[in-house]
Amino acid sequence: MTKIAVIGAGITGVTTAYALSLRGYDVTVFDRHRYPAMATSYANGGQLSASNAEVWNSWATVLKGLKWMFRPEAPFLLNPLPTWHKLSWFAEFIGNIPKYALNTAETTRLAIAARQHLLAWAETEKIDFDWQPKGILHVYRREADLAAARRVNTHLTRGGLERIEVSPADIRRIEPAIAIDCLGGFYTASDSTGDIHKYTRGLAAAATRRGVRFVQDAEVMSLAAQNENAIVTWRPAGDEAAKTGPVESSSFDGLVICAGVASRAFAAMLGDRINIYPVKGYSITVPLEDERSRAAAPYVSLLDDAAKIVTSRLGPDRLRVAGTAEFNGENYNIRNDRIQPLTNWVRTLFPTVATDRVIPWAGLRPMTPNMLPKVGPGRRPRVFYNTGHGHLGWTLSAGTAEAVAVSIAGARL
Repeated sequence: MTKIAVIGAGITGVTTAYALSLRGYDVTVFDRHRYPAMATSYANGGQLSASNAEVWNSWATVLKGLKWMFRPEAPFLLNPLPTWHKLSWFAEFIGNIPKYALNTAETTRLAIAARQHLLAWAETEKIDFDWQPKGILHVYRREADLAAARRVNTHLTRGGLERIEVSPADIRRIEPAIAIDCLGGFYTASDSTGDIHKYTRGLAAAATRRGVRFVQDAEVMSLAAQNENAIVTWRPAGDEAAKTGPVESSSFDGLVICAGVASRAFAAMLGDRINIYPVKGYSITVPLEDERSRAAAPYVSLLDDAAKIVTSRLGPDRLRVAGTAEFNGENYNIRNDRIQPLTNWVRTLFPTVATDRVIPWAGLRPMTPNMLPKVGPGRRPRVFYNTGHGHLGWTLSAGTAEAVAVSIAGARL
């Protein structure tokens, strides 16, 4: 049986392992955490959102970034301290602005195809992940923002998405919990929400039942590939464990990198350049502990364009609120000045939801300069990638997992 190593046990690694197991491969997943889905796949915004497939490569995004650079509470925050990684990434980002329309439509098509696999796997494996098939509502408060949304919608429609413009009255009907007036919006009935952590852990358990092996608490030290095989060398993760733990190596017929922001370093070991930058996003989980809060919190998922904030209702007693993009290198620090705008937003739109206790979180989105994931073979034989999904990791994961599994099958390892 062909042996495949998958590096990373987040949503892309677990979906890749599962897709490969369906095709009869002997799969081993390596991850530095004790359990799957403990990094970027832990507490994201929860949206399965083809309607959010617009890539960020536009001069409007660049101008907003410059305007917001020195505002700590701004939706987009850029640390002005230059590094070669950051400068090279932004140079390529600007170079991809002419491909904005093409890449937005392509991402939309991929998102629509991916949802079929993700939901089918959840049904097959009986995964409870607080799925809410109530659509996603984008709301706008200024005419300029609504006009820009209409332009974006032409590219999403070109990608095959059915999405309708809605009036203020429609917004009140679709989600009556919103306590502010909106000028208008767009509603995508086919989008949905859920808990990415519960889904990933559930699919990992299903993959284990199918024979996939998970090697957790494993610090991958080196990767190598040649014509005959691929080699993974690892040791126990953690400072104390690494000092005393044994170093182990295993040989595989193929190797798939699904390691989020760490994929850039792993790719360099294998002779590939993948310019992934860690873009930090924040979320809060609001426990809905009283009946008043549960009644006042929205069930329909929202995206407030002005604030760049999204919501997901995770079952009856949790509300997830997420947003912001912070270019500040690879750090997981949770800053109060980035969390407070999320809490304030809940107080403004849903004033009777209690926010005396919120659970903050930060994760690093692995973003490529063109906003498209890297999927498929590397330069060396037996090496494949499924990484760099940016803000759409969960939305695209099942589709790219299928694509890389097909690529591996075609390589006839």
